[in-house]
Amino acid sequence: MKRTQSRIVTVALTALAPISWGSTYAVTTEFLPADRPLFTGMMRALPAGLALLLVTRRLPRGEWWWKALVLGALNIGAFFPLLFLAAYRLPGGMAAVIGSLGPLWVAGLAALFLGERPSLRTLLTGIAAALGVSLVVLKATGALDAVGVVAGVASSVAMAAGTVFTKRWGRPEGVGPLVLTGWQLTAGGLLIAPVAFLIEGAPPALDGRNLAGYLYLALVNTAVAYWLWFRGIGRLTATSVTFLGPLSPLTAAVLGWAALGQTLTPLQLTGMAIAFGATLAGQYAPRGTKAAKPAEPAKVTTPEPFASPTKNDRKDSMDVMVSSVRR
Repeated sequence: MKRTQSRIVTVALTALAPISWGSTYAVTTEFLPADRPLFTGMMRALPAGLALLLVTRRLPRGEWWWKALVLGALNIGAFFPLLFLAAYRLPGGMAAVIGSLGPLWVAGLAALFLGERPSLRTLLTGIAAALGVSLVVLKATGALDAVGVVAGVASSVAMAAGTVFTKRWGRPEGVGPLVLTGWQLTAGGLLIAPVAFLIEGAPPALDGRNLAGYLYLALVNTAVAYWLWFRGIGRLTATSVTFLGPLSPLTAAVLGWAALGQTLTPLQLTGMAIAFGATLAGQYAPRGTKAAKPAEPAKVTTPEPFASPTKNDRKDSMDVMVSSVRR
């Protein structure tokens, strides 16, 4: 009973990450400069990552330098630019539909690298989730752009691979999820920065409203949300975590209706019910699947600033902008 209750709490906390990402579109349209998606991606990741480094005072050590770089690239650095490229080249919410195939990618990669064999129920649930999201966000029609489709698929695969390898590699001994989050956000932000400056030019002038929006995105929408996401990956199966992803476009649709005056059609409401049902179904582990053991808490120490961990010494997304782009 206690294990079941603990798992429910873990799932609920992890779900807060995609729910938070569902607010990205509303915050971006109401508070941030227009047409600066890469700069926004950098401002989400890099300040949050640096802030977590200052708080945790931990740098990677040994092989974790390249592992943190790889995970940061997959989850942040490659994911954000590919996501926006798809969003701007595909009609309507097509990029969100492609992104909703993430559970299926994770199921395949988890079978290869984690030994989590996907059941028929998992595959059918993944298809249902994609169908539900498509009913919610897919409005426009038009010819599909090959580059956009490739970028959309690549962004979905990158996030899926990041989820699986985060699960496979775990964390160094004594390093908690907050530390690992800081490493990945910093690495991803540093990878996005030169691309943003090359494509979009110098940073725009920012007023108080813009700064408030970026502060929310960096702290709540990114630092806290990705910490909850990576924490969940460490305690649940990779497939279970990725089935929480559809909550992001669903939250975006609800916020658009409640805060931005957008309408929800009966077809969209049906899609929301299907996607939410698939999210719940994805939390039931098939028989024979062992529950993930919670990561050991970091040992309490009094480190020097930015000291490397000793041997005894740790989810966007822009996700939602895709679900609502070019409405």
